[in-house]
Amino acid sequence: MLTKISPALSHHIQAVAKGEKRFENVFQSVSRMILGDNTKIKKITVNGMNTYDFLVFREGKKHLVGMYDEINSFVSYVKDAAEGGSSAEMAFVLIGEPGNGKTYFVDFLNKLYRDFVALEENRRFSFKFKNLDKIGGYGKIHDIESQTFEDPLVLAMNFGENLSQSQKFLNDLGLKDEQLEKHYKAYRPLGACSEFIFEEIRAFCDNDFAKMQEFIEVFPMPISESRGTLTGKYAAKDKITSSAVDLLGEEAITRLLHIADTNNPYRFDLRRGALARVAGGGIHFADEVFKNKKDLIQVYLGVIQNRTIEMEGFKWPLDTLIIATSNNAEFGRFLEEKEQAPIIDRCRLCYMSHNTNYRLQEDLTRFAVGNQEKTTFAGEKLHIDPNLNYALSVSVALTRMPNSDKLTPVEMMKLAAGEVAGEKSIKTLTEVINELNTEPDITKRFGQKGLGHRNLGRTVQILLERSETQEGQCMYAGDVFKAFESVILDYVRDTQDQTKYLKDLKISKALHRKNVMTAIFNAYMDEPDAIQKDVLNYVNMIIGIDAKNLGANKIWTYKDPQTGKIVPLKIDETFIDSVEERLGLKNREQKQSYRTTISKIYGQKMLQEPDYDFMDNNELVKAVTDVRLKSDVAGAGSLVGALSNRTNEENQKLYNRMLNTMQNKLGYCKTCALKTIEYFCTQDDNN
Repeated sequence: MLTKISPALSHHIQAVAKGEKRFENVFQSVSRMILGDNTKIKKITVNGMNTYDFLVFREGKKHLVGMYDEINSFVSYVKDAAEGGSSAEMAFVLIGEPGNGKTYFVDFLNKLYRDFVALEENRRFSFKFKNLDKIGGYGKIHDIESQTFEDPLVLAMNFGENLSQSQKFLNDLGLKDEQLEKHYKAYRPLGACSEFIFEEIRAFCDNDFAKMQEFIEVFPMPISESRGTLTGKYAAKDKITSSAVDLLGEEAITRLLHIADTNNPYRFDLRRGALARVAGGGIHFADEVFKNKKDLIQVYLGVIQNRTIEMEGFKWPLDTLIIATSNNAEFGRFLEEKEQAPIIDRCRLCYMSHNTNYRLQEDLTRFAVGNQEKTTFAGEKLHIDPNLNYALSVSVALTRMPNSDKLTPVEMMKLAAGEVAGEKSIKTLTEVINELNTEPDITKRFGQKGLGHRNLGRTVQILLERSETQEGQCMYAGDVFKAFESVILDYVRDTQDQTKYLKDLKISKALHRKNVMTAIFNAYMDEPDAIQKDVLNYVNMIIGIDAKNLGANKIWTYKDPQTGKIVPLKIDETFIDSVEERLGLKNREQKQSYRTTISKIYGQKMLQEPDYDFMDNNELVKAVTDVRLKSDVAGAGSLVGALSNRTNEENQKLYNRMLNTMQNKLGYCKTCALKTIEYFCTQDDNN
């Protein structure tokens, strides 16, 4: 609940003097919103480089995912502007491929800011002139709000006929000299119409400060997304319907019917434009700014550079953060027009890449699939295959991995997610990224090309409309690749990109098969994390095999970092050798080198992530799975045979038991369980 606001300007100034209310510009507000709580700033490592994560962007159901570099750039820009740097005279422009989250970033920031300002301690205030019928000249207009939602302290700093009178007025209301010095650093004149009306009030009251305050009322600034107050958006329109009026406002005929003096700047209706509504410490979002026609671009240039609305020589100062977006193609076309260079000089350009971390992509994929319960056309509950998210996330992430001689797409994808990629280190990925990011062609830089969030959404839509999905009442992961293929062929126009993405899709299918192999093994063992336990057993065995306390019985006792309990483990050298043979390690030197690598990873990971389980190491997981299948059922081929040929009772029992485990313990429904077993029994993507 808002406390009752006193109409007297002096009460507001006294509250500012006591620290109960604030006087700060938009950059200071946004900076305080992000950096005000030190516990919400975290040091992290992304792609082998140290950076910061600002947790204020990670809160809420549909928070921002990834975007580390872009968020760091934005925070640096806002902080510099808040400290009076050159950023205060610039706009922040996000440039990138369609569907990579530019607009979502700005919309999220706007919502965050609205919620922040709505808090009582952060409330912004403005003023209006009332009782104007007493001074005459305004017809039936009795009350006039500041058109640009100016802060009451701006009015107070211009209250006297000169600077010393205004300062004395503020001193008398409790503002100390150091407070005055600080506030006057952010001094700005009143807007044209506010100043004109206030001078008329001053003349009417004969410069009596007490009487002048009777004409002033302070009110909390309205916060409305739909009305565009505090945060507003201007989306680029076509050349015929767009006009500078949409940004700046225009002369209002209805006001001229009431205003006696035609020189009064209040005849201009600034609220008709998008900028005035966010001029009192708000955020203006220019969507696809470079699609606008040239005269609007010139308007933006003036607004960004001078932070004023100018009409027929009248000026209204703005306190506005201007943030814009543009896709690569439009920006490229704009740059070709050399005469448009001045506005680029007034922009802090930030090239936004796609999300390249497939683990973070899983969160974005959940957004694309939707968090509400899915139903078929007939209204029946629609099940989601446990492998669906992985298949979708890996498929889009691989398309975003650029070609490289140093790393394969899978190695690059794994390293970008902070996972193990054989013997390749994060240092190699850092080198690749640094090389790519020196490319003059932005689209060749790391993460700048690939299938975006909209294409992911289209894939989900195609998957939903398939008759197999509707009839089986399940979004089966195996159908993802057909849906992706349709999207690539229908929506990707560049033939080179098409070829690359289809090739990436094949790699994604192979990774999906490995995922299915793990699920089948867990189902066969009748345990949800059977393969995970066996992988960890291998890791612990190679660490324990050289332990000093290893007895003749080959039992090694160690402390489990996940549970903290003391665990005895039998070292099975046959199992170790079998796994390493599957990994293609032929001689003792190769095996020892691999064991050293695994031990090093174990040492590094366990300090940061005690729950780390090596399940991201696909080669190791596949080798362990193959060895276990071979030892238990004479190889994967035999399990395929047993599941395919159910003419004898034993095979049928195995099949039924695995189906039961998949449905009751592994999260499958009957449809996706049957299809997953059927897929396992085929040789598709088995290379």
